[in-house]
Amino acid sequence: MGFKNILTLVFFSAFIICSCHSTKEAYEDDYTATDSISNKEIHPKNEQKITYKNQIINPNIKTVLCHKKEEKLSLPIINLYSDDQLLISFDDLDADRKNYSYTIIHCNSDWTASDLMKNEYIDGFTEEHINDYEFSFNTIQKYTHYQFEFPSINIKPTLSGNYIFKIYEESGDIVFYRRFMILDAKLNIEANVRRATLAAKRNTKHEIDFTIRHPNLVVADPFKDIKVYIKQNNQEDNAITDLKPQFVRNDELIYDYEDENTFWGNNEFRYFDFKSLRYQSERIKTINFDSTHNHVYLFNDKKRPFERYSIEIDINGKFIIESQEGWRSSIEADYAFVHFSLPADYISYGDLYLLGAFSDWELKEDFKLKYNIDRNQYEKSIYLKQGYYNYHYALNDTTTGRVDVSFIEGTHYQTRNDYYIYVYYQSVSERYDRFIGFLKTSSKELF
Repeated sequence: MGFKNILTLVFFSAFIICSCHSTKEAYEDDYTATDSISNKEIHPKNEQKITYKNQIINPNIKTVLCHKKEEKLSLPIINLYSDDQLLISFDDLDADRKNYSYTIIHCNSDWTASDLMKNEYIDGFTEEHINDYEFSFNTIQKYTHYQFEFPSINIKPTLSGNYIFKIYEESGDIVFYRRFMILDAKLNIEANVRRATLAAKRNTKHEIDFTIRHPNLVVADPFKDIKVYIKQNNQEDNAITDLKPQFVRNDELIYDYEDENTFWGNNEFRYFDFKSLRYQSERIKTINFDSTHNHVYLFNDKKRPFERYSIEIDINGKFIIESQEGWRSSIEADYAFVHFSLPADYISYGDLYLLGAFSDWELKEDFKLKYNIDRNQYEKSIYLKQGYYNYHYALNDTTTGRVDVSFIEGTHYQTRNDYYIYVYYQSVSERYDRFIGFLKTSSKELF
C-alpha cells in the first residue's frame, strides 16, 4: 500500500507540473499573438505602401469639399501655427443621421504614410466626432450635409507636410479620404511661365522656369534633400516630380530647363451651369424630371484638336456648388443626372474620360464614357450637385500609356493655366518630408 500511494503521488505531482507549464505556454503564446496583432495595426510602416488619394469609398457619399474657410476655390493648404482653417463638407444620400469621426495621417511628399507616430504630429486627441450636420431642405434628392472645421480645439497638427483626412463611421468603416497640406514657409520661389524654348513645341507647350532662394535654410545636399513637384491646374497624371536643380549658386537653386519642365498647354476648359433647374443656361439643351430624379441634358460637345485658339472664361477645371433658388446652397442645392455626349468615331486604342476637379483629377470608372454605336457618339451620365462645373475630355491612350487631353481638346500656348510649385525638404537627421515652399503662378500673360 505504501508503494502504491507513493506512485500515485508521483503521477499526480507530474500532472500538476505539466498542466501549469502548458497553461503558462498557452498564456504566453496568446499574449504574444495579441501583442503582434496590436503592433501590426498601429505601426506606421504597414501603411507606407499605400499611396493616399482623394478617394470616396462609400458610393452614397457625394460632393466632398475641402478648402480654406470662406475661400471656396482655394487649395486645402494652411500655414503651420496660424489662424487659417479648412472647411471640410460632404453629403450622405442615405439622408439619415450617422456618427462620423475623422483622424489625420501624416504623409511623405509622395503621399505614402510617413514613419511618424500620431503623437509626434498631433496636439490633442487623435480623432474627433463630426457633430455639425443638417438635413437637405426642399430638394428632390434627400441628403444629410456634414461639415467640420480644422484645426479644432481638440486636434491640431504640429508638423508641416502632406496630410490625409480619414473619415469613418462608428463601426470603423472608412467612407472617404481627402488630402490637405500644412505649410511651414522657409524659402522663396520665383517663377516664369513662358512659351516652350524648343522651336518644335513653342506653339503647343508651356515652360516653367523657377528659382528657389533659401537664405535662412542650410541645405547640405540640394539634389537629395530638396524635392520639387510641379502641377498644372493641380492635376495629378502629368505632374513633374523628379526635377533636380540645374544650377546651384550660394543660397539659390535654379531650375531652367528646356524640355524637362514643360507641359502641354491644352485648351480652355469646357463648362456647364445648372445653378438653376428652372431655366436653361447656355450649354444646357433640356432639363427633365422623371418622378425620381432631375435630368440635365447638355448640347453635344465637339472635338477641337485642330481649331484655332479662342478665349473662354473658365476656373481651370474647378467647380462651385450653388443654387439660384435657395438661400443656403449647402442644403438647398439639389442633385441631377448630367448627360454628356461627344459625337466621334470609336477609338480602339484607349478610353475616354471626363476629367476635372469633380473627378478628383483622376480617370475614374464613374467618369468613363461609353460608346453608343447607334448614335456614333460617346455618352456618360453623372450624378452631380447643382452648380457651375469645368471639365475636359481625356484619352487614356493604351499605346503610349499617356493621359492625353489634347487628343480631343487640342493644345495651344495661349491657354491660361494655373501652375503650382511644391517644395519639400528632409535633412539626414529627419524622418519626414517638411513642406517648406509653395507658389501659384499662371500662364495668362502669354498672348
